[in-house]
Amino acid sequence: MGQNTLTITDANFDAEVAKSAVPVLVDFWAEWCGPCRIMSPILEEAAPLYQGKLKIGKLNVDENSDAPTKFGVMNIPTMILFKNGKESARFVGSMSKGDLQKKIDKALAG
Repeated sequence: MGQNTLTITDANFDAEVAKSAVPVLVDFWAEWCGPCRIMSPILEEAAPLYQGKLKIGKLNVDENSDAPTKFGVMNIPTMILFKNGKESARFVGSMSKGDLQKKIDKALAG
């Protein structure tokens, strides 16, 4: 992925997400998905703004099927915010950087 986002896989999901000391936003995406490609640079730009407060990772649904199935991801892009390993917010579809930041800030505060 980019230099600011983590690559999340079924293999490292527990270590990077479930056992993370800080909240993690996981972007469920695929290479062929247009809206996913729109979100990619937005997530890259947002990641440094949350350094130390939130990790942002990307999970390719074509290469990893366990996590999308476990969390009922039906549409992509779907971004799920995990706190203490549990889903605390879900955003579906592409959005502007400002809208994404508002949703993240609200979810982190809640």
